[in-house]
Amino acid sequence: MALLLEGRGLAASIRARVASEAAALGGRPPGLAVILVGDDPASESYVAGKRKACEKAGFVSSVSRFFDSVGPEVLLAEIARLNADPSIDGILCQLPLPGHIPLDAVARAVLPSKDVDGFHPQNVGSLWRGERGIVPCTPAGIMRLLDANGIDPSGRRAVVVGRSGIVGKPVAALLLAANATVTIAHSKTRDLASVCREAYILVTAAGIPGLIGADFVAPGAVVIDVGITRTAGGLAGDVDFESVEPLCSAITPVPGGVGPLTIALLLENTLACRKLAAG
Repeated sequence: MALLLEGRGLAASIRARVASEAAALGGRPPGLAVILVGDDPASESYVAGKRKACEKAGFVSSVSRFFDSVGPEVLLAEIARLNADPSIDGILCQLPLPGHIPLDAVARAVLPSKDVDGFHPQNVGSLWRGERGIVPCTPAGIMRLLDANGIDPSGRRAVVVGRSGIVGKPVAALLLAANATVTIAHSKTRDLASVCREAYILVTAAGIPGLIGADFVAPGAVVIDVGITRTAGGLAGDVDFESVEPLCSAITPVPGGVGPLTIALLLENTLACRKLAAG
């Protein structure tokens, strides 16, 4: 039976440490501002979870809400306001955004020093150059999960399915920094199953339920499923868990794997920005 890589316990320990460090800072608590566009139920749920985590950690949080029809200039003006607010340490814009809102413009508008998502080009560049900076929460959570379970990427083959700037590319950069040999696969990759079978560490963030079956996985592989999708039957991952689990040495469940770590690392990033603001 494969080792089940559950993130809840690790996330709880990170949140407890962050709360303790935040309380020890003195002065005002860390502040996180979330921008929410539209009324998507999944986004509402994620934002509620972030606010609850902030409250438990002793952080101050706020939500700026806008209709789907909001113009880009209004959104950018709100980001500028939050950039100038000394009580706000971290700013994130809940994804997905409506199609008429350019994600790149939003990412560039947030000050790098308040960019808790790690999406600003300066933070992206720091990640790929191996310099200090804010690392996107989910990729950082993946690396923490591997480390906590004694899984060393060094010298190993890793395959990342998905090339987004949110998970695929940054986790590839982190795996490279950990001395793995990394392949990024995607929807145009020929013979995807064959490519995936080369991996000792297989990270999938495609958002296609059941994409990864038993024929995609080498015996003894470590499988990290990030591709959570809401379906009529509930949350579903990219991995067909029942067929893949018997082949693996370790695998994340969906839900309960990487997900809890994403919010824990968001708190950690917000605390880092608070420390930066304090000098």
